[in-house]
Amino acid sequence: MSFTVAIVGRPNVGKSTLFNRLVGKKLALVDDTPGVTRDRREGEAHLGDLTFKIVDTAGLEEATGDSLEARMRRGTDQAIAEADVCLLLIDARAGVTPLDKRFAQILRKSPTPVILAANKCEGGAGQAGRMEAYELGLGAPLPLSAEHGEGLSDLYDALAAFADGFAENDEEQALEDALADDEAEGFDPDAPYEPDLEAPLRIAMVGRPNVGKSTLVNQLLGEDRMLTGPEAGITRDSIGIEWLWRGRRVKLWDTAGMRRRARVVAKLEKLSVADTLRAIRFAEVVVVVLDASQPFERQDLHIADLVEQEGRGLLIAVNKWDTVADTQATLRMLKEELERLLPQIRGVPIVTLSALTGRGTDKLMPAIERVHTLWNARVSTAKLNRWLEGTVARHQPPAAKGRPVNLKYMSQVKSRPPTFAVFSSRADEVPTSYRRYLVNGLRETFDLPGVPIRLFMRKGKNPYAKKK
Repeated sequence: MSFTVAIVGRPNVGKSTLFNRLVGKKLALVDDTPGVTRDRREGEAHLGDLTFKIVDTAGLEEATGDSLEARMRRGTDQAIAEADVCLLLIDARAGVTPLDKRFAQILRKSPTPVILAANKCEGGAGQAGRMEAYELGLGAPLPLSAEHGEGLSDLYDALAAFADGFAENDEEQALEDALADDEAEGFDPDAPYEPDLEAPLRIAMVGRPNVGKSTLVNQLLGEDRMLTGPEAGITRDSIGIEWLWRGRRVKLWDTAGMRRRARVVAKLEKLSVADTLRAIRFAEVVVVVLDASQPFERQDLHIADLVEQEGRGLLIAVNKWDTVADTQATLRMLKEELERLLPQIRGVPIVTLSALTGRGTDKLMPAIERVHTLWNARVSTAKLNRWLEGTVARHQPPAAKGRPVNLKYMSQVKSRPPTFAVFSSRADEVPTSYRRYLVNGLRETFDLPGVPIRLFMRKGKNPYAKKK
């Protein structure tokens, strides 16, 4: 990326719509409700032959003190200070408002160059408002329609003048390229796992509202990157953050809190939950954050089960541990409850911490790295078949229709998560209970706690099937 552009403006002028248009994906939540965006969201924008980092910011509002709006404003101010170019967006149909004039005055005093754009100019409806924008003293306003993609050529010309002044850096690999399928040809289970240090380790923080996910992310980053506070449901977008941990690239997603489906009725909250589900699918390791005072509620179990179904590595982070009186007894109870309530992924690691004070947070990333290594685990075919022989000898699969079911051999077909195939001439007749017995044996023998294990029963080829 060559330079950074921050989109700023008062609420509901179309900043997130323009952000989505430039990155080519619907990453930012868009709704008619003012103030949808609260945290800064970054993305890679493409406009013609220009590639640059774009930052979507919260709507600028006059606010002071420690209110939610004031904290949002401070985050936007930081984005302006870190940007190479600011794109001030106004609503041409609404005309220039006193708030637009106030923030134009602030930006004129800023050392960051400013491009003025009048949005919602499609069909000439905002022409009068665009003419009013000249009084802001920021030059000729560009006519745009973020929703319909009009005026982007003028924006290109304005940005191209800045692009020449910045050094080109290597572009970040696209997210889809990082999500390479391990089931491609050439997967060798006998080859030892070697982590790809060039690709980022993708982590998602999920959980119920107000359990401290954003505070935990800030503690890990060592800065107030995410908007936090006592109010529940502050985070709405799933915000991806690039980070370096011990020299290793990390892509960390902070997500919106997930409530029970029956309680999610507002359109905006439905969009937030959908964004969280998307982050889970993109992640490699998912950290389910719990509140130590209310652990393992029904929604927590539902989220953990969802992570298992998506085949992601799982780790439980119990936040607000500094409020627990008897830590030993509570931790023992948590482990027992976890084994009982989530038998399908036994051995999920638990990390206790306090995101507010930072106590215990240093244990989180090493635990995540261990889960990621297990998620990429490979077991040689020879070891698997020796294990299968002994396991079947101890407990034969039930006979089907009076005939024995013979399990011939097995192999690992992919990792991420570990996936195995057992071959049998009567694979369809192996009951679910026996498959569960095999999965539990694999997890225990090859030390695969906390990661989903996939086991498929496949029929071996019959060489006489096509002969009469």
